[in-house]
Amino acid sequence: MSSTPKSQDPFDQFDDEEDEFVTDYHPAAKPAEPDPFAPSAFATDTYDLDEPFAAPYSEDAALVRDPFADEDELEPSPVKAQALSATPAQAAPSFSNVSFASQAAAVAADTAVNHSTFVSDEDIGIISIPRIGIHFFPDSEATLQACDTASLDRRMTRAQCLVRRGGIFEAIDAYKHEPTPSLVIVESAARGRDLLDQLGQLAEVCDAATKVIVIGAHNDISLYRELMRQGVSEYMVAPLGPLALIKTIASLFNDPETPFVGRAVAFVGARGGAGSSSVAHNFAYNLSEQMQANTVIVDYDLPFGTAGLDFNQDPPHGIADALNEPDRLDAVLLDRMLTKCTERLSLFSSPAALDQDYTAGNEAYEEVSRKVRAAAPFIIMDLPHTWTPWVKHNLITADDVIIVATPDLASLRNAKNIIDLLKHARPNDSAPRLVLNQTETPGRPEIPVKDFTAALGIEPICLIPFDAKLFGTAANNGQMVAEVQPNGKVNDAINTLTATVTGRTPVAAAKKGGSSFLSSLFKK
Repeated sequence: MSSTPKSQDPFDQFDDEEDEFVTDYHPAAKPAEPDPFAPSAFATDTYDLDEPFAAPYSEDAALVRDPFADEDELEPSPVKAQALSATPAQAAPSFSNVSFASQAAAVAADTAVNHSTFVSDEDIGIISIPRIGIHFFPDSEATLQACDTASLDRRMTRAQCLVRRGGIFEAIDAYKHEPTPSLVIVESAARGRDLLDQLGQLAEVCDAATKVIVIGAHNDISLYRELMRQGVSEYMVAPLGPLALIKTIASLFNDPETPFVGRAVAFVGARGGAGSSSVAHNFAYNLSEQMQANTVIVDYDLPFGTAGLDFNQDPPHGIADALNEPDRLDAVLLDRMLTKCTERLSLFSSPAALDQDYTAGNEAYEEVSRKVRAAAPFIIMDLPHTWTPWVKHNLITADDVIIVATPDLASLRNAKNIIDLLKHARPNDSAPRLVLNQTETPGRPEIPVKDFTAALGIEPICLIPFDAKLFGTAANNGQMVAEVQPNGKVNDAINTLTATVTGRTPVAAAKKGGSSFLSSLFKK
């Protein structure tokens, strides 16, 4: 066991520099009544906080790690390795109160320390939580303080944190009437089948993509393994410290082997003037405000982009700077380049200027697009009406493609070409979706919706009626349709589009009960 430097020992403040027993200390002599918080337990700096169940007074004592520890272990402990490698017959979930604390008592019952309470700042390194929504539902006073402290930590500045006292039952009641965030952290004192029943109730009101961390009071191997099988992202044992909580969150979203990737929704117009950008911006606004999802708009139309105008923003930096030096773009630099429009909506704007030539190569666009997808759960790509290799690449690699068309012949032809290309290039992905914009335009002949959709082979998600006054007022004021006319047909159509694409329901709408199978809802 490596010794911890005295300057890094969190308990140095309790030490007496002139303790005489330090020089008289003998590893084989265990004190009669050891006190883990007494100065003598740490005076020699041989006690390693990363080994909570190790016996600090015996060199030959076996080391047993806490299976619920959230530290990155070089190799699993013997107990955890045995539990995770056991066959189903050997590891039937019995919920028989198998406590690791009792197994460790034979080694160091009087000196065992819950390591999650004492995770140092150096252990978690320089991490940053992405732009996600995190809701904490603590039940005990100690966990409430840990959640409050964690939510205010510098590493959580980009996340939208909300702390509510009441435990898992408060979460169940809250999500009956509002959408769930990217991560939900709940505390429950239940164990075994009772805890699984509570999580089943939570699953019925949760979105499918929500990650769940459970804070419990029991070190039960059967419970731990059963929760992992059901799809719970992590199980932590109280009491816990704020740094341990932050580290666990970071492990879910900052794992180099499984990096966090937001869902990319690409908008493209079937022809120039179809209104793709306006629909994309209103979609993103409703997604962030009505669905309460952290969202980033990326305006790829460098010389003529309108995202800055639509949101009344004039940022000094944007996507053009990133394209000039894509290798330098990291999470910190990206955070500086993004412009905050609302609490949950950020903008990666275009310069919309003609004083420079935009000559970035396809590799630069692909690199920037890849890195931007780690910024938030939803990335809205506002693609220009042009055809280049990087536009094609973004359409093929996006999670969802929205084609905005008008009911005329040019849109019909171009939309058909885009749909055929994407169906061939991504046969195993979701089919592109169609939005018919500017319908019911006075005095303009239109292709009937029935004929339009029959030629394309797909039905439109929504029909957005032509309303020159509404869109003109919103554009001139730098507002969205939901701000100008929240109860109109246009906003209803955009809400339908948002709900259909994301699978979320607005805050005002009641949530429908879903499947009770945890494995289909609590994704790791």
